[in-house]
Amino acid sequence: MSGGVKPARGPCAPEVQTFGCRLNALEAEAMRNAAAAAGHKDVLIVNTCAVTGEAVRQARQSIRRAARDNPKKTIVVTGCAAQIDPESFTNMPEVASVIGNADKAKPQTWSGLRQQFDFTGDAMPRARVNDIMALEQSGHYFVASSGLDAMAGRARAFVEVQNGCDHRCTFCIIPYGRGPSRSAPAGDVVQQVQRLVDSGHCEVVLTGVDMTSWGHDLPGSPSFGKLVAQILKHVPDLPRLRISSIDCIEADAALLECMAGDERLMPHLHLSLQAGDDMILKRMKRRHLRDDAIRFCEDLRRLRPEIAFGADIIAGFPTETEAMFEQSIDLVDACGLTFLHVFPFSPRPGTPAARMPMLPREVIRDRARRLREKGSSALARHLAAQHGRTLQVLTESKGLARAADFTQVRCGERAAGKLIDVRISGDDGVALFGAPTEYRAA
Repeated sequence: MSGGVKPARGPCAPEVQTFGCRLNALEAEAMRNAAAAAGHKDVLIVNTCAVTGEAVRQARQSIRRAARDNPKKTIVVTGCAAQIDPESFTNMPEVASVIGNADKAKPQTWSGLRQQFDFTGDAMPRARVNDIMALEQSGHYFVASSGLDAMAGRARAFVEVQNGCDHRCTFCIIPYGRGPSRSAPAGDVVQQVQRLVDSGHCEVVLTGVDMTSWGHDLPGSPSFGKLVAQILKHVPDLPRLRISSIDCIEADAALLECMAGDERLMPHLHLSLQAGDDMILKRMKRRHLRDDAIRFCEDLRRLRPEIAFGADIIAGFPTETEAMFEQSIDLVDACGLTFLHVFPFSPRPGTPAARMPMLPREVIRDRARRLREKGSSALARHLAAQHGRTLQVLTESKGLARAADFTQVRCGERAAGKLIDVRISGDDGVALFGAPTEYRAA
């Protein structure tokens, strides 16, 4: 989870604080552009996340701090937490308006809000939050259709290919914030990728809530792998295409073929694994078992030996025994995971897992700590294996860059968004470091 991401802005652009996923970051940029076009200058948009209770707490804390530090700002709250529980934000005296996820990126939302702020003469909170579960694809606004030509201040550009989720994992509240699964038309996605490449972006990241479900609601039910193949075929000047989080059990053969056959598709996947024990996976209502995850990683590594895997794993899920937890620890080695996102279990009201027998908080914290230590050891081994190699990296900011497998590289101050070659000389346990050897054409 990331907090307070502030895209670059001009003197007339509003401030945006984003919490949560890459899709939120993309939507934040679309909101910033739409709000600026509508003439909002002194507006702070808080784009919330609901994946954990801590994410919601951080958003509320940020709202209070912003109102205290800059009382003349008009605060508008949106995102998953606002969609799921709008009253908790409309009841905050600091908040002027709450906007649901279905409307937050639409230009007409912000032009209408301009009139509201201009003519109502008061600052009473009011909500524009529709029933997101009633959305259909044809009625949903996709950022890919908006003509977003660039993502200001970002080395990598994000493209929304899918939104929502039809599954009901017992710990997850996000479907109630995002609604049913809806796919962006392939033509819109390809055009958006081309626009971003034309604007100078060297890497495009495909984002969504449940990306491997892309296409199920489109004519002919095309697969996600087919979309990836279309992008690679029809945008030949795209240097790098990256996929964000996916569900391994729904990865199709076409996606594996793309990973094996086109080096422009980056050798990195972040997997939604959540646990390593079959009984816990069943109680989570996941669609894969332990062996499915291991087999998927083995298959991909045969096709693309240099691939690196990240994964989400929950520590301390209700009813998890020590032996069950050890299965999650062992999964790091069994799958050859490199980047671990560890989530101490946090019950979300309204989900089935919140009604299951909870583990003591100290047990959850201890298991999260042990998982993070296991992840740190796995990352250390990966970093050590890169010493002496020359890697192509995409420069970011503050002297940081990312290798093709998403490893962080420290290479000195460089202009963001450039592909350069770096000779790796060591690491600091978190990132590689080395010296650039030459620039590559962007």
